[in-house]
Amino acid sequence: MTELRSVDRYAELRDQRLAARLAAEDSAEAAGLDPFERLTCRTHRHWLHQCIGSAAHVVVVTGHRWCRGCERPAAVVVDELAGAVRLFCPSCGRFPDSPANRQVVRACVRSLAASRGG
Repeated sequence: MTELRSVDRYAELRDQRLAARLAAEDSAEAAGLDPFERLTCRTHRHWLHQCIGSAAHVVVVTGHRWCRGCERPAAVVVDELAGAVRLFCPSCGRFPDSPANRQVVRACVRSLAASRGG
């Protein structure tokens, strides 16, 4: 029943592969999937790499998209053609190396691949 509601929630999306992935990840998250491992965003209804730059994806407590040294949100550059994701601090210019930020980059790279059917 929950899966059907999730599918219905995304029925209007043009990209049915995205809709199916959103619904599957909603169900998986309800069963224990770490929300930071999702390749889609239930809030923005997009592939993660398409909306990761939103302020909603900065999580200071866990350090996702956050430079702890400068205490600032990290910026994200996604190159869809090259399939590359770069995270950097606009203040110090460095990659704010942390497990959370490495997770952001990994999830975005996987999101890019999934959006292409990989």
